[in-house]
Amino acid sequence: MSQPTFPTLHVTRDRGVVKVVIDNPPVNVLSLAMMADLMTLLTTLREDETAKVVVFESADPEFFIAHVDMTLVDDEDATADPTAGAPAGLNVFQALGEALRTQPQVTIVKLTGMARGGGAEFVAAADMSFAAIGRAGLGQMEVLGGIVPGGGGTQYLLARAGRNRALEIVLGADLFDAQTAERYGWVNRALPADEIDAFVDRLARNIADLPDGTIAAVKSALPPQDLAAGMVREHEAWARQFARPAAEKLFRSALAAGAQTRDGERRLEQLLRSVTL
Repeated sequence: MSQPTFPTLHVTRDRGVVKVVIDNPPVNVLSLAMMADLMTLLTTLREDETAKVVVFESADPEFFIAHVDMTLVDDEDATADPTAGAPAGLNVFQALGEALRTQPQVTIVKLTGMARGGGAEFVAAADMSFAAIGRAGLGQMEVLGGIVPGGGGTQYLLARAGRNRALEIVLGADLFDAQTAERYGWVNRALPADEIDAFVDRLARNIADLPDGTIAAVKSALPPQDLAAGMVREHEAWARQFARPAAEKLFRSALAAGAQTRDGERRLEQLLRSVTL
């Protein structure tokens, strides 16, 4: 049986460990194509009993997933009805996070670069995330564009970090380093950059080598929290803000100022704060 190919992902296997390398130049924005690739991959793996652990990392050492593609503001099909094709109660961005969060395999993110917006939501949706000290960064900067996180970020942060820290993360819109993200509960651990590969490889291998049925038994005993009601609230808040003229203008201004270029993404929070209507 032939395996699907993914233009934005490189997928390899080794004795139950599936390694997924994200590769969507120039800065790994979460485009519609990447979302489609990730959803197809997760759906395919869901019925694959030989896959035990899925590890996500990036081909770009500086960017894991930059954020959702801002050029979607110019795609009427992408923004007209973000719930089209998504499970009831979710939008397409939330659907990706929930597919990852409820995957039967153990999902691990190895974060060695920056992940903002939808990228940070993806990190928080995984079962486990590990961040490289001095290299990883996490941020929910959506409010600087006049919107709120719309891919599950508010709910994942509430569950992981608590309301007070979630409010700081979302409203402060800063980039968080690996050690602070660990302290807040956003990631499992912050690890030295020269140790993270070996640590994640060993953890993934040890989990994949567990006796048959063990992973499923543990995941059934520790089920993901039911976030359905919160997802509806988040989507309604996101949709209200996205429909405002300010959001579109801010997105276009950010792109014109250099967002989604390598230099612009390195200073994205500063760039977004400097954009005026």
